[in-house]
Amino acid sequence: MEDDKKVMFHEMELDDRILKAVSQLAWREPTMIQETAIPLLLEGKDVLIRARTGSGKTAAFAIPVIQKILNLKNTSRYQSIKALILSPSKELCGQITSVISDLTIKCAREVRCVDISASIDTQAQKSQLLDKPDIVVATPSRALTHLKANNMRLKDDLSIMVVDEADLIFSFGYEAEIKELLGYLPKIYQAVLASATLSDDVLSLKKIVLRNPVTLKLEEPELAPSSQLQHYHLFAEEDDKAAILYALLKLNLIRGKSIIFVRTVDRCYKLKLYLEQFKIGSCVLNSELPAAVRCLSVDQFNRGRYQIIIASDEKALEKPDGGILPIEERAKKKKQLSKRKRDKESGVSRGIDFQYVANVINFDFPSDVSSYVHRAGRTARGTNQGSVLSFVSIREKSLMDAVEEHLAKGLNNQKVLQKYEFALEEVEGFRYRSRDAWRAVTRVAVREARLKEIKQELLNCKKLQGYFEENPTDYAALKRDKALHTVRLQPHLAHIPEYLLPAALRNDEPVEAEEAASAPPPKKKKQTNHYSNAKRLKYQARQKDPLRSLDVKAKTNTAVDT
Repeated sequence: MEDDKKVMFHEMELDDRILKAVSQLAWREPTMIQETAIPLLLEGKDVLIRARTGSGKTAAFAIPVIQKILNLKNTSRYQSIKALILSPSKELCGQITSVISDLTIKCAREVRCVDISASIDTQAQKSQLLDKPDIVVATPSRALTHLKANNMRLKDDLSIMVVDEADLIFSFGYEAEIKELLGYLPKIYQAVLASATLSDDVLSLKKIVLRNPVTLKLEEPELAPSSQLQHYHLFAEEDDKAAILYALLKLNLIRGKSIIFVRTVDRCYKLKLYLEQFKIGSCVLNSELPAAVRCLSVDQFNRGRYQIIIASDEKALEKPDGGILPIEERAKKKKQLSKRKRDKESGVSRGIDFQYVANVINFDFPSDVSSYVHRAGRTARGTNQGSVLSFVSIREKSLMDAVEEHLAKGLNNQKVLQKYEFALEEVEGFRYRSRDAWRAVTRVAVREARLKEIKQELLNCKKLQGYFEENPTDYAALKRDKALHTVRLQPHLAHIPEYLLPAALRNDEPVEAEEAASAPPPKKKKQTNHYSNAKRLKYQARQKDPLRSLDVKAKTNTAVDT
């Protein structure tokens, strides 16, 4: 009966062009948050949307924004920026722009959207803003930069503002920018906050942005139900984790696209170089990469170029040890990381729309419950199935218990984190290979892998193309720079001999002695002696060549006789 009462897209009084785009995207029916939020936003109300990751929040605010612009087009006399969408990271801005592009495919001329989140020259984006697109997508800092430069004016014509991932806005350090930015907006406009949680930061933002809002806090779990998302844990110490991961991937016990989370940026590269030795391809994603490289990594992963992406958690950059190292070591690690420049407009475990992820692997267990929830939210999105496998060391047992307690709420204390049955002694042969491969990835190897990435980025950088054209010697020097020998690849490691396989997976079926005796002998194949043929042809060629066929001995004897 509930399905009969569900409001469908065509019942929401949406423009036919939007409905055609929705149909082309194969969205059969709205999600719970879309069904509830879209009608309220179409009425013009301020709304605070709280829904779990993967619930369709982006479309829940994008569809009303597009509909509102199409309505305003009928009465407005001149072109202006009517919607501003703010998001804490460049990846999310690109993701929102992509969704809007899909939804406006049938009305692209009427509704134009521009993403100005990229950290490129402000003048290059100024020309885009001078055309006054209908929708501007940006991070708070980039939007404020252009408002201060008077590249866009919102005081008179802005109709709606959206803040996506509102709970991350303050944690990314945008509190001052948001408060200053509000001074450039009109007194009356519709506002939307979208968030995965209702944290204190969201409530603070709600007070300064929204006016008499409707709060949509759907009664739904943070993660997909157990019928859709399975949680597993496996007790393993540092020496065993790499061997187990190698065995799981090589034996195809883990199938489909996977995200592997580690605790620090360096471990991203260490794990990538480790897997490369077994010809297991992967790409890396962390906040120290340039925005263009991060977006390219996500795009390649989503398009299937890579089946594995290795990501560092953002909280781990602030607490590189996950809060479990002694205070002295923790201070030392934090001091080392503070020297590195990281892009604050980057988010990995939160927000990014990784598509069709079948598995999330916590190679390093997350530092808190919230981080686990957000990592796990990368899989089992929509109606897709997914699984989470976490490696847990003895000292991380308390963290796992906290996650178990949180996930079991409302389930009558039913156990959520199931034990993954894996007999390490069955893959003892893998351990020896793994140990050598893991040790081969030294600090120097990690450093050179990162240098190689920077060098490649310099060669591909569009900004430097003009400089390289004027200075070809610099380009040649950079290209011919010394080779960076990260880790010596050994091709034989990609192959798994049968004796390394667990007994249950071996294909050795013994033949009975009587059957072997009665079986006819195998037929001998006629073989061609290619070596003899080649030798004969070589001899004939030599005989035809007077210089090569000259009999020195015979000529010498003749001369002596004379």
